[in-house]
Amino acid sequence: MATFLFDEIIFGPVSSRRLGASLGINLLPNDRKICTFNCIYCECGWTDKNVNKKSFHPRKEVSSNLESKLKKMIQNKEPLDTITFAGNGEPTMHPEFDLIIQDTIGIRNRLFPKAKIAVLSNASLLHKPKVFNALTQIDQSILKLDSVFEDTVQLINQPYKGFDLKRTINNLIRFNRGSIIQTMFIKGSYEGQTFDNTKEEELEPWLQTIKKINPVQVMIYTIARDTPAEGIKKIPYEKLKEIGERVENLGISVQISD
Repeated sequence: MATFLFDEIIFGPVSSRRLGASLGINLLPNDRKICTFNCIYCECGWTDKNVNKKSFHPRKEVSSNLESKLKKMIQNKEPLDTITFAGNGEPTMHPEFDLIIQDTIGIRNRLFPKAKIAVLSNASLLHKPKVFNALTQIDQSILKLDSVFEDTVQLINQPYKGFDLKRTINNLIRFNRGSIIQTMFIKGSYEGQTFDNTKEEELEPWLQTIKKINPVQVMIYTIARDTPAEGIKKIPYEKLKEIGERVENLGISVQISD
């Protein structure tokens, strides 16, 4: 099925379901997706496993492009709610991710002090101190947790060989109210295996883990665009709402996007 890539370092601003008027930053290549996951539902398509330092946009180029764009937005009196690191894969893979975050905070403070800084991450590199510390410095660390079961994660997220789910969950707990958890709910089949992370045997352990993580918010969503794998089904809003109510019963804020 058709998927798409971001073809610029700075893109938008776009009207986001979750982040309002959001200006995107893509630290990954413009022509392919690089990620520590190879999610079967990813709107950017399948992951290119050929990675080297030249794969990433240089730090100085990122900061100069961001500053130039924000100055133009000020001139045009364009609104901005969030500066969002997203793009064609996992932004925390950038070897200078922590320094780019520092640059972005400084530029934001000078030009758009009311705008928030967000990072959309699959949380796979939280064990790296520089990544973890950088994510604690921003306004919204939006971190993925689609399932707490290894088999489900291996099937729908297809993480890199060194990924450790238990370690990742422990690092999410370390944030101590500093994170936003993002969960994609889907069902269907892939390569002869069926999946449904809305089943009760999936949901109850996930809820127990959410309670331990104690994030400031949980973002619940399902597929909204084409996916690289076929056989994936969208979860009805009524089911997402039911899951959201169970999260709210834990005393945690919920945002639902269908």
